[in-house]
Amino acid sequence: MSKINKTFENILTSLPLESVGMIQLNRPKVLNALDTQTLHEIVLALEEYENAGIRVVILTGNDKAFAAGADIKAMVEAKVSDQINDLRERIWKRFNGISIPIIAAVNGFCLGGGNELAMACDFIIAGDSARFGQPEINIATTPGAGGTQRLTRALGKSRASYYCLTGEMFSAAEAYEWGLVAKIVPARTLIQEAKVTAKKIAAKAPLSTRLIKEGITASFNSTLEDGLKLERRNFYLTFALEDQKEGMNAFLEKREPNYKGE
Repeated sequence: MSKINKTFENILTSLPLESVGMIQLNRPKVLNALDTQTLHEIVLALEEYENAGIRVVILTGNDKAFAAGADIKAMVEAKVSDQINDLRERIWKRFNGISIPIIAAVNGFCLGGGNELAMACDFIIAGDSARFGQPEINIATTPGAGGTQRLTRALGKSRASYYCLTGEMFSAAEAYEWGLVAKIVPARTLIQEAKVTAKKIAAKAPLSTRLIKEGITASFNSTLEDGLKLERRNFYLTFALEDQKEGMNAFLEKREPNYKGE
């Protein structure tokens, strides 16, 4: 893969399709364990893609692991003050502020911080052999980047409590059944399927895509009334876009639209 930033040490980046970027975690010796540097590189790459006009990003790992958790070796001697002052909180805030859709393409182990990273993406496409979980309890700590929050919203209180408190893993099929995963595909075709989906999204009106992402994200952080107000505002805003006119005229004229992001 070609890189967009030569300083990256723990990720690989590429532009596999027009308007589609890819980030691959590249720490195979530790099953793509997430340390602060890796998370920072992911955010830097996402911000570069966003600024370059890329419309969709695929975030993936390798066949063995999307990411098998946090880098325990880097954390074992850490103190409370190290965690409170950690850059990670600011890095996660920047990740959550990315306006373009991010697809998590998951094969193998997706555990702990890896599962939290996947859940922070807009949706997950999983290979059929993927395994998910929040095993932090097994090393006497807790999820720290959304595991108790996003997993509960996806699985419900009872299942989230079970898996966070036991540290057990669950399968891709269970993740799909429970709503954590959007789609399951054969593991060998995961990246191909992710590219097909990314290309489909990249062909849509980019500003409308960002407004939809904003509305869905806001639904996790607001009341229904406030969320509906934001949704209506975004709907109204699309009528100021040239792409909205192009999309509706293309539909009426039975042709493919040509969106310009205007």
